[in-house]
Amino acid sequence: MSNYVIGITGASGSIYGVRLIQELAVRKHFVDVVVTSAGKKVMKEELGVSGFENMAKLGLSKTRGAIKVWENDNFEAPFMSGSNVPEAVVVVPCSVGKLAAMANGISTNLLERAADVALKEKGQLVLVVRETPLNLIHLENMVKVARAGAQILPAMPAFYHHPRSIDDMVDFVVGKVLNLLGIKHTLFKGWKR
Repeated sequence: MSNYVIGITGASGSIYGVRLIQELAVRKHFVDVVVTSAGKKVMKEELGVSGFENMAKLGLSKTRGAIKVWENDNFEAPFMSGSNVPEAVVVVPCSVGKLAAMANGISTNLLERAADVALKEKGQLVLVVRETPLNLIHLENMVKVARAGAQILPAMPAFYHHPRSIDDMVDFVVGKVLNLLGIKHTLFKGWKR
C-alpha cells in the first residue's frame, strides 16, 4: 500500500479527482485529500456535495478508513514536510491559478506546500490541468513546472476507445493518471496495433 495526496481545486472537473480517489482507495492505498475553497464550490455545483462530508454520495462509503480529508489551511499534515514525502501528489483538476502558484514556488496553503515538497524532494507531482483556451502565461507556467519535475496531464479524453458515456470519458483521464503512477487498471483499453 502506498500513500497518495490528491488535491482538488476550483477548476471544472472535480469528478476526475473523486474518481481517482475511488480507484486508489479500492486498491487499498492510503489517500490524503485536500480540497481548496473554490474546489468545494465547484464540487457543490458539479456533484451536489461541497467536499467529502458525504462519502456515500461520492461512492466512497466502503473506503472511509483509507481516506483522510485535510483542510487546506492545516499546516500539520505529515505530507507537508520533506521528511514524509508521499508516493505522489496529484492535483486533479488543477486550476491555472494553482498551476501558477506551483510553477513559482508559492506555498501559502497545504496543497501548494504538498506540491512544493514533491518537487523539492524529487517526488512525483502530476497536474491534471483543466482550462481552455490556454494563454501564453498558462503555457509558460506548464513549461516552468515541468522543468522543475512535474508531469502535466491535461484533462483531454480520447475517443479511440469509443466512449459511450461521460463516465467512460472520465475513466480515460483517470486511467492516464493511474498509468503515470504505475498502477494497473482496466478503466480503458490502450491503442491497438
